[in-house]
Amino acid sequence: MKKTCLYDKHVALGALMSPFAGFDMPIQYTNITDEHQAVRTACGVFDVSHMGEVTVSGKDAERYVQHIFTNDVKGAPVGKIYYGMMCYEDGGTVDDLLVYKMGEGNFFLVINAANIDKDWAWMQEQAKGFDIDLQNRSDDYGQIAVQGPEAEKVVEEVLGLECKELKFYEAALLSFPEGDTIPGKQTKEAVIVSRTGYTGEDGFEIYATPAFINECWDKLLASGRCKPCGLGCRDTLRFEVGLPLYGDELSQDITPIMAGLGIFVKLDKEEFVGKEALAKQKAEGASKKIVGIELHDKAIPRHGYTVLNAAGEAIGEVTTGYHTISSDKSVCMALIDAAYAKLGTEVQVQIRKKVFPGTVCKKQFYNKNYKK
Repeated sequence: MKKTCLYDKHVALGALMSPFAGFDMPIQYTNITDEHQAVRTACGVFDVSHMGEVTVSGKDAERYVQHIFTNDVKGAPVGKIYYGMMCYEDGGTVDDLLVYKMGEGNFFLVINAANIDKDWAWMQEQAKGFDIDLQNRSDDYGQIAVQGPEAEKVVEEVLGLECKELKFYEAALLSFPEGDTIPGKQTKEAVIVSRTGYTGEDGFEIYATPAFINECWDKLLASGRCKPCGLGCRDTLRFEVGLPLYGDELSQDITPIMAGLGIFVKLDKEEFVGKEALAKQKAEGASKKIVGIELHDKAIPRHGYTVLNAAGEAIGEVTTGYHTISSDKSVCMALIDAAYAKLGTEVQVQIRKKVFPGTVCKKQFYNKNYKK
């Protein structure tokens, strides 16, 4: 079991630890509801050092990123961040990721922790024929996410990191303290601060050396202005605002088109892996779609539960489900046959031995509060 650079801090705080993506990670410190509400109303900090980082540099860096990525980074300004997917030839999803344009011919890719080994092998295979320097830097960086309506003030005033000028999905390189360097590197590298997150609230993600990330964590908790938050509420927060999780709403069998993420698939690009299959699926319509479902009862739908049509026939299954903390509703996201995906369609969810009626609705169960 891997441990992040903040592992000892979590244990000292008495966090409930559990395996996640090969790491021993904090699920909660007090309880999921308190931590969830802290992010919605004030500020919370997450250890996300388990996420993977890959750097792409060199003459063909932009062309390579264009080849593996569904979104379009051609001519992107330095500091801009893009969300999108890497796909197989058949349109299935390798992973969803963030691509940071850190300089001319210099990109920083953030991938999901559970997929690091798989992604790295796939990216190396795709790199053949490109003049690039491709490096897996996942072990070099620690990462925290400071999220909530007070996040900007906390990052500026407690950590002393300039961030208020950043717009949504923009990143900045800030100088390290004297003497602090990335392990194994001879030259200093800047702290990366980006206005991004996975909660639906304003917030920032900070990438730096493990030593610097530990300092930031200590300062945030000592300030009393930022609550430590575990992966439990990270999931409830992302779910409420309809953000997908790889392995649930995206997978090798669930394409970006099925997941309703076609806006991040730029079919007018010259080429990328999976383009032909995704173009065909977009033109003809996907056979299955990810939808939201609101139950007419307080029962909680969970991952893998069967979704039925009004006649009681199986039409799909739940991908993520909760009784939401912010809106007090029993809702889920589910992958179902496209014929039943229209808003307002009456469906049913089988929860253990009982069947509960519900209605297809929008996947977003709570309004995002990003700072644009």
